[in-house]
Amino acid sequence: MSTLDATRAELALAVLYLNKAEARDKICRAIQYGSKFLSNGQPGTAQNVDKTTSLARKVFRLFKFVNDLHGLISPTAPGTPLPLVLLGKSKNALLSTFLFLDQIVWLGRTGIYKNKERAELIGRISLYCWMGSSVCTTLVEVGELGRLSGQIKKLEKDLKTGDKYQNEAYRAKLKKSNERSLALVKAAMDTVVAIGLLQLAPKKITPRVTGALGFTTSLISCYQLLPAPVKAKTS
Repeated sequence: MSTLDATRAELALAVLYLNKAEARDKICRAIQYGSKFLSNGQPGTAQNVDKTTSLARKVFRLFKFVNDLHGLISPTAPGTPLPLVLLGKSKNALLSTFLFLDQIVWLGRTGIYKNKERAELIGRISLYCWMGSSVCTTLVEVGELGRLSGQIKKLEKDLKTGDKYQNEAYRAKLKKSNERSLALVKAAMDTVVAIGLLQLAPKKITPRVTGALGFTTSLISCYQLLPAPVKAKTS
């Protein structure tokens, strides 16, 4: 593959990535929480960027609640333990509720919905829903990692005579474990971000802490959305 072909392939991946509404939302989220970290809750340019970016992001999430509503009514993978099924469905229900209520918050901030007090209350309820969904996600990832750990150990016993890293099933399980570990870290950090936004522990979780954790989880989300790289063709 020539240098021009390689550059064209990389640009095609970038276009594919940026064409995703979810990817643009997470990039804006990184800007929002980065600004929150810089402002530390104090008035100024950084706080203005935080507020305006937060409002702009809500447009990307219009009708996004349908995604988790679909996940709520979709069948689960065979063999999934009942507690994990219930936690997964709870996560879908809470996240769908958060995204639906967030649309009302957007209407309030744009002036379409005139009842400001009701909009603020709905905003807090939506954040509690997001915090609950993050807690459910954390518990689901812990449970799934436990299941994967058992499966990996079983494969290691079966592959004692050979190189386990040459086994496709073992590598797939290991990759899945790494992905779920990253998702666990992200969900746990998002729970703290939600606590910070709700100001449930203002002395410990300051706007700067909230901004730093939110910026980190945004970068993780951006990484998770990256398309698979194009493999170079060998002549």
